[in-house]
Amino acid sequence: MGREVITVEKVVNTTPDKIFDILSRPSRHPELDGSNTVKKVNSSSPEPLKLGDKFNMAMKLGIPYFMISTIVEYEENRKIAWQPKAPGLFGNIAGGRIWRYELEPQGEKATLVKETWDITQEANPLSKKLLLKDFSQQKIVDAIEKTLENLANLFQ
Repeated sequence: MGREVITVEKVVNTTPDKIFDILSRPSRHPELDGSNTVKKVNSSSPEPLKLGDKFNMAMKLGIPYFMISTIVEYEENRKIAWQPKAPGLFGNIAGGRIWRYELEPQGEKATLVKETWDITQEANPLSKKLLLKDFSQQKIVDAIEKTLENLANLFQ
């Protein structure tokens, strides 16, 4: 694989505004997460999110950690993207990837959802190198597919 940008698509049987409402609420992210690493949002995080907003998410991948995500792309009911980084000085060496969701109406009651994992701005070169390995990339694809499945299941 070795790709810095991976996009997976799925048609979800609802309108873009209903999907966007969920994506723009960090408190809903743990129920969507196909990687099982997103655990809990800080209760002071803004909802719904707008461009420039930040939210703090408790994560766990072996050990617990926190990431602060900034909304870096925003087009209401069409696109939202956030860039998580570690808090404080660690933000310069941990994080920087972008998670992006793009929503395209497909008739009156369906939406093509594109979820993108983009590491072109990854802060740590070693981390980026590991993320470009085939086994890492397959895990990313699997997690995105599961996330989109979880999202679709909310509208069945």
